[in-house]
Amino acid sequence: MTDSVTTVREQAWRAFALVVTLLGLFLVLNQVFLWDLLGGGMLRNEFLYYLLACFGSLVFVFFRARKVAPKDGPDAVDELEAPGAPLPPSRFAVPWYDAVLVAVTAATNIYFAVNAENIATLGWDYAAPTTAVVLSYVLWGLTLEALRRTAGLVVTVIAGVFSLYPMIAGSVPVGFLQGIQFDSNGAAMMHALGSDSILGLPLQTAAVILVGFLLFGVVLQRTGGADFFVDLARGALGASRGGSAKVAVGSSAAMGMMSGSAVSNVLTTGPMTIPAMKRAGYPARYAGGIEATAATGGSITPPIMGTAAFLMVSFLGIPYSEVAIAAAIPAALYYLGIFTQVDAYAARSGLRGEPRSMLPKVLPTLAAGWPYVLAIAVLTFLLVVRKDEAQAPFVTVALMLVIALVRRSGRVGIRDLGGVVLDTGRSVAEIFGIIAGVGLIVGGLSMSGVSLSLARELVAAVGDNVLLILVAGAITCFVLGMGMTVSAVYVFLAIVMAPALVALGVDPVAAHLFVIYWAAASYITPPVALAAFAAAGIAKAPPMATGFTAMKLGAVKYIIPFCFALNPALVAQAGAGEIAYTFAFAVVGVVFMGSAFEGWLPVVERPLGLLTRVVAFGAGLAMLAPELTSSLAGLVVGAALAVALRVLVERPELPEAVDAPVLDRVGA
Repeated sequence: MTDSVTTVREQAWRAFALVVTLLGLFLVLNQVFLWDLLGGGMLRNEFLYYLLACFGSLVFVFFRARKVAPKDGPDAVDELEAPGAPLPPSRFAVPWYDAVLVAVTAATNIYFAVNAENIATLGWDYAAPTTAVVLSYVLWGLTLEALRRTAGLVVTVIAGVFSLYPMIAGSVPVGFLQGIQFDSNGAAMMHALGSDSILGLPLQTAAVILVGFLLFGVVLQRTGGADFFVDLARGALGASRGGSAKVAVGSSAAMGMMSGSAVSNVLTTGPMTIPAMKRAGYPARYAGGIEATAATGGSITPPIMGTAAFLMVSFLGIPYSEVAIAAAIPAALYYLGIFTQVDAYAARSGLRGEPRSMLPKVLPTLAAGWPYVLAIAVLTFLLVVRKDEAQAPFVTVALMLVIALVRRSGRVGIRDLGGVVLDTGRSVAEIFGIIAGVGLIVGGLSMSGVSLSLARELVAAVGDNVLLILVAGAITCFVLGMGMTVSAVYVFLAIVMAPALVALGVDPVAAHLFVIYWAAASYITPPVALAAFAAAGIAKAPPMATGFTAMKLGAVKYIIPFCFALNPALVAQAGAGEIAYTFAFAVVGVVFMGSAFEGWLPVVERPLGLLTRVVAFGAGLAMLAPELTSSLAGLVVGAALAVALRVLVERPELPEAVDAPVLDRVGA
């Protein structure tokens, strides 16, 4: 009897999540496509409050206060594991206290939505009725708890401290940290009812743009996109030396574009790619490092990218298509660096790929996966040509679902659509939990006025030394990235660090991408290296050794941000001719740098000793420098080195080649 009651309760919560997600998606569609089906149009704050009522309440459905599950079931986990992990899609065991939080979240935001016009016209963010003041405290607390469940305790503490900062801003002894002071009621009203905190730019961007891209990523995966990209990578790269590692890089890049999360990308593709690399002859730490490094790059790879890239749209006031185009060259160079190192390691270790007869053929794979190719093409066209970043993902999703419902192979049924809705609800709830919480940081700095003084003091401290502030920015991004998500780090530094970089002459797009790249670097850099540690668990390798290997494989990621910050042509902020030759030099430069890190120069097929590694790295770095003279000098030195190695150094005897086994769907 108890089991049947539990099952009915879980099914009821599942139905609730389905209905609320559909309602939230309807609200977004109504706003994005200007349908006006609700009559009279919606104020912006009204729209955001209703979305928080939907997706904010779903945080407490999908994410537990502690990660627990039935001990005797397939989803059983240790009750002492870290909080914040989402439940499996088949489990909706919502405890009574979370049910209360769901109801309170929905009721609070609906109250504010109903009174949205009064909030806007009567200045409730400065003087509100007693009920609104009390509920402002409630929303403040709910937002912090949602942030804790979705992003962890560290970022919640940081957001909580910054949200309280306006209450002491006037009495801080440090001059440039002083600001406008609020009492507790004033701070609560500004956070909950103002337009610069919980309802600030991050949440506005998430509501209008990000929801559609999250839906697109879920539909792409649910309709077979993940298998298609793995097969395509295997067909194109699997037969080359070290093919299993190159397949891992290619498939992880594609999956990363869809998920935007380095750790979830590792956990999705790692169980397939890491065992395959180990069987092919790669050491466990190297296999884990390759997967972690490749997965981390997905969030900076167009056309989908990660959450932070969409937030750039609001901070910079430019179309998302411009952000995607700007990020294309750095992403290409990042993956080129990984490919170079993977290929160099395979060359000097004698690692072959899979037999071509056992691999999918590229053209038949493309032909069978034409819906996914078409989807990416349509999305890219709408973003770049039509510049419809809000509507583009929804149009593409509609096309994909129509194709999936009518095609014979891999047809999507009603049950599958339910899974799509639930996955979307969980993804959007997670992002809303993070973004609304991070908004408290923005609100605390904005209402106190400290954000402007911080940027001004940074510029004054470094004088005119751009390189010094870039180094300081990189260290700050990295340190904050140890305990915060990339989007949280970006939002904080976009209002503190990026304006200082721009004030010193760094291109605005390059400045914001610099912050994103260095925030993401913490995922593969010890001592935290979350993506590397996740990969180490799958590879059964020492976590720190895997982290340092991932750091070496992703070394280009540490260099490229400095290069495009000093040379905006690398983020497409120049004329077409300058972009073309700058990219060409950069490609050759990255190959030389990757070869220096690994100790083998591909194409020339010769090993590099300590001295030749230094020369190769210097030549590569010169080719990435902003001046044409240094790029030409680097090219000459690199060419001379390649010729000298080919003529003067004899190719060494390599280990007997190892044939990689077939990457099967189950064992890999």
